[in-house]
Amino acid sequence: MPKSREEEIMFLMRVVTLCVLLLMPCLLQAKAAKKVNNDDLNDPTKVDADFAVQGEYVGEATLAPGKTKTGVQVIARGGGSFEAVFYAGGLPGEGWMRGDPRTKAAGMTQDGVTSFQAPELSAKIKDGTMTLANAAGKELGQLKRTIRKSPTLGLKPPEGAVVLFDGKNTDQFEKGRMTEDGLLKEGAISKYKFQDATIHLEFRTPYKPKAKGQGRGNSGFYFQGRYEVQVLDSFGLEGRQNEAGGIYSVGPPIVNMCYPPLSWQTYDVEFTAAKYEDGKKVKNARITVKHNGVVVQKDTEVDHATTASKWKEGPEPGPLYIQNHGNPVRFRNIWVLPKK
Repeated sequence: MPKSREEEIMFLMRVVTLCVLLLMPCLLQAKAAKKVNNDDLNDPTKVDADFAVQGEYVGEATLAPGKTKTGVQVIARGGGSFEAVFYAGGLPGEGWMRGDPRTKAAGMTQDGVTSFQAPELSAKIKDGTMTLANAAGKELGQLKRTIRKSPTLGLKPPEGAVVLFDGKNTDQFEKGRMTEDGLLKEGAISKYKFQDATIHLEFRTPYKPKAKGQGRGNSGFYFQGRYEVQVLDSFGLEGRQNEAGGIYSVGPPIVNMCYPPLSWQTYDVEFTAAKYEDGKKVKNARITVKHNGVVVQKDTEVDHATTASKWKEGPEPGPLYIQNHGNPVRFRNIWVLPKK
């Protein structure tokens, strides 16, 4: 044991050094594992078995009077656990609208069958087919797993449009970063600045089954760097102002049109900039948004620069800012058509 203050300090330093040396391999391994996991979040070939169960199911089944069609969104929560959201009338945007009946149920996979149980409803998924039953066990119908695609996916820029990103390079962005397979990474600011414009952009949220809320595929598009339309893995959520299709701190989407993670999704936006006279704002900005082809914001008035905006409101044109919120969200096919 150390006999003096100096010896005590030297002894403690040796202990700390030994601990660091012992822990270093673990820390390096954890760091490498985290990198691999982040890469895997964007690779459909490296996902877990739950990914094949997660998704949308639709078919003929009556959950409410007059609603002969049913849609279900199944959300992976990690480790074989799931949450299902049942929509009387069909999937959101295809029969179900905000205010229609909506039921939730937790589920688990065991021996190749994923089972859900709600007070008045049960469901089982096997081989891509969901069978529904009521509380008495009577079969209500069968639903098939379906993969929806936005009708504007791959939309080509019209004459006069400014192409911000087409997978070739990031020349049109400050701080632009591109993946090896030609996708734009989060955290970029367009060099091009605009006023009134039509904007098309495509995005893909990562697969993060164990994450929740704002930690699940979070990013955002800021028009003129001032007004944010949220990007988030909001699949199966209620549809709030801080979720996909919402204008952050302004208003929720009319309907939550978010597809499952790793699906390519579209925003088609009609943006009208705020108007100024003699340095004073006389008209607020207005935004119409189609999410996956469905109107989720209809000429919504935006009376302030939204939370975390990079630019204060003003008469000057502004860029398209893609937020970096620490999640590996990916983007492609981005163009702006200025209005005359």
